[in-house]
Amino acid sequence: MNVTAARRRSVGRGGVGGKAIRGGKAKARNGATNGTHGATQHGGPPAVAPQNGAKEKPPEGKDKGTAAAAAPAPESYESDSSDQVSSSDEEERWKDPKLTNDVPSEYWHIQKLVKYMKAGNQTATIVALCCLKDHDLTTQMNQRAIQDCGGLEVLVNLLESNDMKCRLGALSVLSEISSNLDIRRAIVDLGGIPLLVQILSEPGRDLKIMAAETIANVAKVRLARKLVRKCNGIPRLVDLLDVNMNCLRSQRDQLSEEEREMLDMARAGARALWSLSESRHNKELMCKSGIVPLMGRLLKSVHIDVVVPTMGTIQQCASQANYQLAITTEGMIFDIVSHLTSDNLDLKRQCSSAIFKCASDKTASDMVRESGGLEPLVGIARDKTVRDNKQLLAAATGAIWKCAASEANVKKLDQLKAVQVLVQLLNDENEDVLTNVVGAISECVKYQNNREILRQCGGIPLLVNLLNMTHAPLLENIARTLRECASDPESMTLMEELDAIRLIWSLLKNSNPKVQAYAAWALCPCIENAKDSGELVRSFVGALELVVGLLKSRDNFVLSAVCAAIATIARDRENLSVLSDHKVIRMLADLVYTTDDLLREHLAAAIASCAPYSTNTQELGRLKTVTPIVGYMVSNNPRVHRTTAMALQKLSEDPQNCITMHQSGVVPFLLETVGSKDRELQEASAGCLQNIRKLALRAEELELCGE
Repeated sequence: MNVTAARRRSVGRGGVGGKAIRGGKAKARNGATNGTHGATQHGGPPAVAPQNGAKEKPPEGKDKGTAAAAAPAPESYESDSSDQVSSSDEEERWKDPKLTNDVPSEYWHIQKLVKYMKAGNQTATIVALCCLKDHDLTTQMNQRAIQDCGGLEVLVNLLESNDMKCRLGALSVLSEISSNLDIRRAIVDLGGIPLLVQILSEPGRDLKIMAAETIANVAKVRLARKLVRKCNGIPRLVDLLDVNMNCLRSQRDQLSEEEREMLDMARAGARALWSLSESRHNKELMCKSGIVPLMGRLLKSVHIDVVVPTMGTIQQCASQANYQLAITTEGMIFDIVSHLTSDNLDLKRQCSSAIFKCASDKTASDMVRESGGLEPLVGIARDKTVRDNKQLLAAATGAIWKCAASEANVKKLDQLKAVQVLVQLLNDENEDVLTNVVGAISECVKYQNNREILRQCGGIPLLVNLLNMTHAPLLENIARTLRECASDPESMTLMEELDAIRLIWSLLKNSNPKVQAYAAWALCPCIENAKDSGELVRSFVGALELVVGLLKSRDNFVLSAVCAAIATIARDRENLSVLSDHKVIRMLADLVYTTDDLLREHLAAAIASCAPYSTNTQELGRLKTVTPIVGYMVSNNPRVHRTTAMALQKLSEDPQNCITMHQSGVVPFLLETVGSKDRELQEASAGCLQNIRKLALRAEELELCGE
């Protein structure tokens, strides 16, 4: 197909998902017709745009008459006559005095070049494209100039030309102007994606590079990402990453021309895949296309412009479990850690983010420590020069958070004085940074030495102050941290002085289920270790009613936490009386048929704490809770066995409940658990068996007396 034929094609091409653009055919057709006459009559390529801001006067009479005579309107074009604009009419529109006063002369120069591009002469088109490249196409005004006069339609049509120079010139322009969001969408609407994908299969390396660069920009549009996948573009882009190790390990000036082109193809392909990896479906297809080992190879490159988009793709894909496993098994963690010391802040951020996503796996977090990754991560958090780079700071602190789940990593972090560094960041205003910082602290304070360090560094007042924030993930982590701190007597005293328990209790009103759950978990050690905790709880207006009300939640994690809190609160008899008045027994009875082991464990503990008061034991029997609770003994979780035995011991105080237990077959389970190494389980099992045996003995005595 020659340039003229390509230009005459319909602008609203029928590519996958392509949309018709009104007037596009007429503009392309008029441009081609005018170009045919203009090129032959004026002889040769178009004149370069006037210098010093001078404006050329549009030709009169001759062009207008020629256009009118030459512009056919066959039915095959299917265009409205009202959409057809002659060349001179367009030029008159360019000279609109209203626009002239508002835009620079460069705007008109670019539009004149686009007009020459519409000419049918191949040489004129190539020269116009070259002149167009002399302008700064990254500015919005110049991009608008191309778009306003139908230049995008011509550029997309030129992608089908048989002339290599025309296609390369069009791609070169498109790769620059596609940084504009409106232009990206227009390229998609004009059916440009199938053409760009098709070019990726052609032998010309220059074409592949420019096509991939353009896709990298355009694929930031959601529809474009889908179209690239539908057009089978992802496997072709993955193929561009296949570069030999010599090219990756050698400096650019040591490479041959062919090797430099291969390197550029890998860079462009990595950029395109980085944009495409925002789609979950694309990530899955990329994995099937064999991208993982190729990315692992590119990470070893000395060329930062190749490593950055590769690392960007990796951190995008690392959100999926299969990629996390692949990153670990391919040994990429060591290369990722090596780039943490780079001077490129964007690369540091991508590496930190990838570790953040992968380090939830213990193997990956251990590899981070073994490869020396904790030192640069703490270094980033300590570096005051990057405090304004919130994305980098959030990624680094997030990576520290996930790595801190390992005890060995916490010991290493202690050597690096990570807790002291993290406490300094509690004054940051960014919610993502605060969430990750508090998350990291919550893992570190599981150990007593770090709880002391946190208190000594003044971290507890800062954490309590953050309870007034509204960001749900941050509140979750604060509750987790204060839960650990509450086990330290001195920290607990400080928390009471700061009124932390009331603030934690107020989190139960939060609409986020996770916040509710972690707040309830945090209340357990707070109530257990507070001075005069019973009176403290009663001093909060509506506090017990709020806790009982959460038993209506449909979230098992929330229910488990609330049951744990009730089990702790009910140890105070007055509080148990208030809980009973709020019908806590009936609400607990409604939950006994659960199959969730965590909920079973804490529900049984709550029943064990609430049963001794007044007639609660008899009421639990009447509500038919005994038989379902006996069923908990078949669980494989020893913690469930312990709390279940405790509940059964309390319930066995009522004779009718003993009969029900015996009929439900509880005795064999109790005979087994009575020999457990868990002392509490032993005592509870023995106590329940004792009550059952006492009832049996009394029954025998009554039977003998009756005879």
